[in-house]
Amino acid sequence: MAVWGGASESDLKAAGAEALPDGPSGVRLRGWHIESSRQPILNSLALQEWEEKLGTSHLPEMVFGESSLYLLHEDSGLKLHFNAFDALKGWKQEPLPPVEVPAAAKWKFRSKPFQQVILDYDYTFTTPYCGSEAIEPNPEKAISEDGCCSLCWEDCDERIDLAALSSKEPILFYDEVVLYEDELADNGVSLLTVKVRVMPSCWFLLLRFWLRVDGVLMRLRDTRVYCAFKGFPSDSASYGDPNLISQRLPVIAHKTQRLKVSRCPEKSPFHRAA
Repeated sequence: MAVWGGASESDLKAAGAEALPDGPSGVRLRGWHIESSRQPILNSLALQEWEEKLGTSHLPEMVFGESSLYLLHEDSGLKLHFNAFDALKGWKQEPLPPVEVPAAAKWKFRSKPFQQVILDYDYTFTTPYCGSEAIEPNPEKAISEDGCCSLCWEDCDERIDLAALSSKEPILFYDEVVLYEDELADNGVSLLTVKVRVMPSCWFLLLRFWLRVDGVLMRLRDTRVYCAFKGFPSDSASYGDPNLISQRLPVIAHKTQRLKVSRCPEKSPFHRAA
């Protein structure tokens, strides 16, 4: 369920944000359109279509195929989106060996071959998926002849500003979307979720694959995406809290000092002359 984090209309207005109209869950802020959708699991017909497209006869028990989260930068057309289909394509492209579970030993050594359970695929649905990205043309803006562009993630030395995430800013929008889940025949859990949190100065999301195979292993794959907004709010109400504004102002001078106490030598009451 989408949560507005206790954000009031005044919080949204002060941040220059607005809730999406009735229907989708989300918010518009600083040129970003952030929207989440949580839908029921796929029916049997839809699952068959997915199996054909993915080239597999195995899918998680619960696939929330129409559930998603996307973040669209309306000016540039940059779109980040998170969905189960692309995640399962990643699972197919990374064929990990099947994880042995204690029950599998009994299955493999049954006397009758047709009763054997053959674990010849990664039934944990572990995925390397880190999200999907695309450029969505803005019909309201003219596109130049050489206006094509491509997207590519590259390594960098920057780090996510954890201090900004722990600040006492109001949470304008929050949601958690489950993309797929499997209980591994009561031998554990395989779960892929994405969470998003939107604040006046930034948005942050966490895509998490969590695996627990009882008595065998645990596996965690996290992808974190952080976007800090540049510039200052246009609404004057945003300048009422100096703690928030202090994070935006450039540092002109910085000096660190410590106070050292030195004792003066005591004056002796005795005098000597030579």
